[in-house]
Amino acid sequence: MTKRYWNITLEELMEASVYLGHETRKWNPRMAPYIAAERKGIHITNLTITARFLSEACDLVFDAASRGKQFLIVGTKNKAAFLVPQVAIRARCHYVNKKWLGGMLTNWSTTETRLRELRDLRMEQKTGRLNRLPKRNVARLKKKLSRLERYLGGIKYMTGLPDIVIIIHQREEYKALRECITLGIPTICLVDTDCDPDLADISIPANDDSVASVQLILNKLVFAICEGRSSYISNS
Repeated sequence: MTKRYWNITLEELMEASVYLGHETRKWNPRMAPYIAAERKGIHITNLTITARFLSEACDLVFDAASRGKQFLIVGTKNKAAFLVPQVAIRARCHYVNKKWLGGMLTNWSTTETRLRELRDLRMEQKTGRLNRLPKRNVARLKKKLSRLERYLGGIKYMTGLPDIVIIIHQREEYKALRECITLGIPTICLVDTDCDPDLADISIPANDDSVASVQLILNKLVFAICEGRSSYISNS
C-alpha cells in the first residue's frame, strides 16, 4: 500500500495516453492482469493498476532518496532519450540515454577504468594540455573523448553501482535489465503490453512509445526522488 500521496490522477494518465498498449497480436500474455480491454485491435492498460504501481514506485524512490541512495535512469530509445538527461539532472540521478555498453554494471571495474579516462581527458581538454600534444594524438584523443562522453557522460560522477535502476523501455533495455537482475539491483520498469512484468521489482504498466506518457511517469518518480533528497538533507 502506498505510504504517501503523490497526486496521481486517472485523468492525467488518460490525457498522456498512458493507457494505450500495442496491437493485440504483439502482446505478452503475462501482461494479461494489467490489461483492461481491447479496442480496434489495441490493448488498453488498466490505469487503476498503473496508478497503484506508480504510487508504490514513488514510495520506494522517496524512501531510498531519503537515505541518500543513488539512482540510475536508463532510456536510449529515440522518443525518451532526450527526456532522460533533463529529469535525471533535476533529481541528481545518473543516466544512460545512448547505447547501453555491455557489462556497464556487471563488469564495473572496466567501467571505472573508462570513467577515469573520461575524467582525465576532460581535465586535459579543460586545461589546454590536450591541444599541446602532436596533432595526430590530439585527433585520436578527441575522438576517444567524444565516444566516452557520448556513452558514459551521464554516469561520469558515479563512483559505484547504483542502488536503484529506473528503466524506460524494458524490451529495448533488456541488457541493462539482465545486468541488474544478475547483480540484485532493484529495478523499476515501464512495461507496455508487449513486455514481461515479472522481470522487474516494480513494473508500471504504461505506454512506453508516447513521449507524454514517459514524461508524466518520469516526472512523478523524479518529484518523489527530489522530495526524498530534501528530507535527507534536512535530517543530516
